[in-house]
Amino acid sequence: MQRIQNGAPANLLRDVSWRKSRRSNPSGNCVEVAPLPGGEIAVRNSRYPEGPVLVYTRAEIAAFVGGAKDGDFDDLVR
Repeated sequence: MQRIQNGAPANLLRDVSWRKSRRSNPSGNCVEVAPLPGGEIAVRNSRYPEGPVLVYTRAEIAAFVGGAKDGDFDDLVR
């Protein structure tokens, strides 16, 4: 598989398994993630499954998830 860069169309990622939070709702307000063969994590908007992806390292995702668990972004959803 070729290396995927930020902004690449998600349709280039044919052999990955996308998943989303159990907190997602049926209206499509979801962020989906998929592990890539090189160890990175791809992120896309479920409303635009063929749209662009953002690619993060595992360390970047761990920092974000840790911050979310700590409440660092709670002000964004009030």
